[in-house]
Amino acid sequence: MEPLAGSSTQAALVWQRAARAHERAERAMGLARRYESMSKGAADDLYLRLADIHRSTASRHQVAAKLLEAHARRTGQWVRDGGPRPLFMTGVAEACGTNSVAMTLVDAARNQLATASSDQPSCTAQDLEFVLGEGPGRDAVHGGLPVEASGTTLTTRWPGYGPAVRALGIGQVVAVPLQVSGDCIGALAVFDPCSDRTSTALFEQIADALTRSVLVGQDAVPGLFGGIDYRAVVHQAAGMVAVHLHCQVADALELVKARAFSDGRPIGDVARDIVHGQLKLG
Repeated sequence: MEPLAGSSTQAALVWQRAARAHERAERAMGLARRYESMSKGAADDLYLRLADIHRSTASRHQVAAKLLEAHARRTGQWVRDGGPRPLFMTGVAEACGTNSVAMTLVDAARNQLATASSDQPSCTAQDLEFVLGEGPGRDAVHGGLPVEASGTTLTTRWPGYGPAVRALGIGQVVAVPLQVSGDCIGALAVFDPCSDRTSTALFEQIADALTRSVLVGQDAVPGLFGGIDYRAVVHQAAGMVAVHLHCQVADALELVKARAFSDGRPIGDVARDIVHGQLKLG
């Protein structure tokens, strides 16, 4: 794919976002040092608590800046050399020490609204979780806690999802919830991280930067620069099937999922065939 018009401008804008994130990190770290200094001789630990808060904020902005910089570099290379459009999640995967990561966003009822992935295996794994209704991201969202499984634990914990992702060559997955102000808005799944980078704390730090500095906040990135799938076509297809079969939309959605799984195709492709009149269910 050839770079689109305005891609150079987009790369420049990403660099600007990264620079602003660095500036916010520096300001937060400056406040942390100030409160640490003020804590000396203080009667309580108020200033130390404030220092910890600002130090944590600085760390989050630094992680966000690194993710933005990684995407800016890839976008600049794409502008020069052409080829496949760079995905923001590729930089997230790099930060997690792997090639494959996937992010899920959910609504208040924990229904999947959108996904973003770094490569085809992670995209397929995310589709499987959506279709089968089980998997690490779903558990991380519902439990609000990190989830980890590898080897045979994948198949014992998730009888449908586990064997399917192992067939993709995935042997380990770690998922952490994406949380904003105490609410869970999704999950970040990391597939086959390098053994020396398998750190739930690291993944939680990256998830925190994603939610509070990239998805929302002052450095929010609209649609992850085009790398996010909002599942709109899937829900549109479910609505059309519901009308055709005179059933509930929720039941129609399950039929679309079942067809995708039985055909071994991405659910988005099946949904587009339904919307375009190339496939009818029932």
